[in-house]
Amino acid sequence: MVTKTADELRRLTRQILEAAGAVPDQAEIVAEHLVLANLRGVDSHGVWHIEGYVRAIRDGHIRVAAEPKIARETPASALVQGDWAFGHVVGRFAMQTAIEKAGNQGLSVVSLVQTHHIGRLGHYAEMAAAEGMVSMVWAGGQGAEKPAAVPFGGRKPLFHTNPIAMGLPMGSQAPVIIDFATSATAGVKVINAFNRNQQLPTDCVVDKEGNPTTDPRKFIDGGAHLPFGGHKGYALMLATEMLGRTFSGADDGAGLDYSDPLFRRHGATLIVFRADLFQPLSQYSGRADELARRALAIPPAPGFKEVLLPGVPEDRTQQVRQRDGIPIADDIWETIVQSASSVGVQA
Repeated sequence: MVTKTADELRRLTRQILEAAGAVPDQAEIVAEHLVLANLRGVDSHGVWHIEGYVRAIRDGHIRVAAEPKIARETPASALVQGDWAFGHVVGRFAMQTAIEKAGNQGLSVVSLVQTHHIGRLGHYAEMAAAEGMVSMVWAGGQGAEKPAAVPFGGRKPLFHTNPIAMGLPMGSQAPVIIDFATSATAGVKVINAFNRNQQLPTDCVVDKEGNPTTDPRKFIDGGAHLPFGGHKGYALMLATEMLGRTFSGADDGAGLDYSDPLFRRHGATLIVFRADLFQPLSQYSGRADELARRALAIPPAPGFKEVLLPGVPEDRTQQVRQRDGIPIADDIWETIVQSASSVGVQA
């Protein structure tokens, strides 16, 4: 295990991306996004991805000179085209647009298309919550050409992990941040289990015949993710595909000169509205705090120490890792070192 401070990791990430061809301001945005994911304990969306981004830049799948733009808009809506820039840059631009429009109009809907991997969705929900906004983020379409998740009752994949996020500002409490894949586990966790010769939990993946398995090798050999929660997770997975891909018009990017099938039809929709839309903010905050107090006062069930609000485990992890450093598994660190070396950076 390697331990790095957040500053060290941001600096190294930025250096690697810049050496690979990224412009400095975009490298900074991506580095901040990835390291914050690690700080908050969401390691599946952190610096694990450096190797893939360097490869995507080299292969032309991330266009380092591209800038997101608004292709179509109304006072309360916008369609953002990313031109295959870094997804974190496109996502940040889209959420900033949504926050501005919601501030002016009370609520907004912004979709983004033609983008590479947009990273941890909770990052965007946190952006909105910091501005007193409620938000929902729906990201789909990655399975359009490379399906990796079966629908409930199916034996062949149709979707991808199709993540969603929600952010709810509170009063004196930290914002409630909900962020999860609609598959039973994240794709990165399956890859890590495969690389480390580990087994997966039950009810996460199936083999190529649709049989449940805990062997990640059978997932790699034509298997697929299961939706979490059976038919309920499948319903959310379908809704995410509709909002992220179909509603956004992400399929329009399929015929463009872009060769990564995973992101060709990838899109996301952001729904943002002011927390004080129907009542004074002080009243909303007081009622939110009252609900939080009631939840936190519930006695814990056997095997639990306390009831927590969504987002609190990540807040606590961030406090610890900000103080003690970010642990990075040896195999992940090795990929970072190799990526750095490939672009002439000393890790």
